[in-house]
Amino acid sequence: MPDRPPSERLRAELVRRVRAVFNEDGQQPVPPSEEALFARDTPIRLVHADIVGMMVGGIRGLLLQMLHPHALQGVLDHSDFRHDMHGRLRRTARFIAVTTFGHRDDARAAIDRVNRIHRQVGGTLPDGTPYSARDPRTLAWVHVAEATSFLAAYLRYVRPGLPHAARDEYYRQFAVIARALGADPVPENQREAEAIFRELRADLRGSAEAREVARFVLTQRPEAAPAALQATLAAEAVTLLPPFARSMLGLERPGLAALPARAAAWGMGTTLRWAFRQGPRHRVKTDSP
Repeated sequence: MPDRPPSERLRAELVRRVRAVFNEDGQQPVPPSEEALFARDTPIRLVHADIVGMMVGGIRGLLLQMLHPHALQGVLDHSDFRHDMHGRLRRTARFIAVTTFGHRDDARAAIDRVNRIHRQVGGTLPDGTPYSARDPRTLAWVHVAEATSFLAAYLRYVRPGLPHAARDEYYRQFAVIARALGADPVPENQREAEAIFRELRADLRGSAEAREVARFVLTQRPEAAPAALQATLAAEAVTLLPPFARSMLGLERPGLAALPARAAAWGMGTTLRWAFRQGPRHRVKTDSP
C-alpha cells in the first residue's frame, strides 16, 4: 500500500490529537446517528460540531455558571475539580456529544444518568441556605449560560450571519435536553434566552470562591494539549464574557492581546474543520427532528 500524502498524514495526526483531548484512553468518539434526537444539519448539530467554538463556549459557560451560588457550592462540595478539572470538562463534552449526535436511546440514558447524579447533590450555602442540583431555577441558569455561550462562540468563529430563524431553532432544540434535566424557565428562541439571562442575573453573586474557580479554569491545560492552546481559548472565553461577569470574577478584558488570540482561534478552527472534513454549511435545516 503506498504511503499516504503528507496532507493526509497531517490530517490524521490532528484528528488523533483532538480525540486524545476529549476521550479517555481507549474511549471511542460518539458516532453520529441517523436516529439521534436531532436531525443532521439542523442548528444544534452544526453549532455543537465546531470544536473551537465548543471549547471557548464551554469555558465561558462554566465561568458564568460559577457566578450562581448554588451551582458554585455544588462544585465545591461534590466534585474534585482541583485535581480532575480536565475529567470534568471531558465528561461534560461527552454528555453534549451523546445528547446531540448519539442514538436517541443513548441520549436518554445519558440524561437519566445525570438526573440520578443530581439527586445526590445538595447541601447548604455558607449562610445556611439549602441548595439542590435539582432546583429548576439553578438548572435554568446552567442551561442558559451554556446555550448562549456555545452560540456566541459559533457566531464569532464560524458563521456570524447565521439567520435568526436558525438561532431560534437552536434554542428550541437545546430546550429539549434542558427540560429533560428539569430546568425551568427554558428559552425556545433568542429573545427568550436574552430575557431569561437578564432575569436570572439577579441570582448571581461574585465571591472569592468563584474567582478562585475562574482562575483555576483559565489556567488548567488539557492533557495532550499545548500551553498556547489553553492561553488562546482562555483569552477568547474572557473576551466573550459580558462586562458584568468579568467584573464579578475579577477578570480584565484582554484588550489588544485579544487580537492575536482571536486570529489564532479563527485559524485553529479553520484547520480543525479541514482535519475533520467539516465543509461550510450554507443551508441550515430548521424543521423539527
